[in-house]
Amino acid sequence: MTMKTVFFAEDEPLARDVLRDAIYAHPGLRLVGEAADGAGALAHITRLRPDVVFMDIQMPEMTGLEVLRRLDYLPQIVFTTAYDQYAVTAFELHAVDYLLKPFTQARFAAAVARLLDGSVHARDTLDSALSHASAAPARLERILVRDRGRIFPLATSEIEYMKADSKYTVIVARGQTFLVRIGISELEAQLDPARFVRIHRSALVNLDFVESMRADEQSQLQIHMRDGAVLGANRDASKILRDMAI
Repeated sequence: MTMKTVFFAEDEPLARDVLRDAIYAHPGLRLVGEAADGAGALAHITRLRPDVVFMDIQMPEMTGLEVLRRLDYLPQIVFTTAYDQYAVTAFELHAVDYLLKPFTQARFAAAVARLLDGSVHARDTLDSALSHASAAPARLERILVRDRGRIFPLATSEIEYMKADSKYTVIVARGQTFLVRIGISELEAQLDPARFVRIHRSALVNLDFVESMRADEQSQLQIHMRDGAVLGANRDASKILRDMAI
């Protein structure tokens, strides 16, 4: 069996332990390094030039996608993430596989089987792969969210509104709030603009869940949501919403 040198980048300690153990246990893989953030991953991968990289997507300092774009060569990539909305971009960047966390041992073994298959390798140059990734992304239909130890899919049509929280986004849906590790601007770029409207820098609303809109003393709209929340729209957003009215 051909031995592959492997590097992985993962910022969650528990997920790092799981991935490390899985790599050590496979006779066809030899672990040569690991990192807990994007900057460290870029530096180590550039120096070590491993055959295979298991790469988390949402990491401190830079995302896994940004790391891949900065590499001067194209290793075999398996993306590992809790967010399924990146799958299209991952395969446009010629990822060999895409592991959705938490993944099973059987799913990991299937990904490694593809890595060790001689017909699966870095087909194109990095420049060619990245040119494909510049295409407009598909609309996001669902996002995986965490709640009390569970991970489950949430349809974007169920999202009522979102609020920015530093590098995170608070999603309100199903009468609950969920904190996801993705910026509100990144989410907005993948959502249907006919349904979701950015009402100010840190808030995005789904028009399907708006009860009414009323102007305040400065003629800026106050957005009354069905759950009773009231969100203020800035001047630009207020104009856009007024223009949408028939």
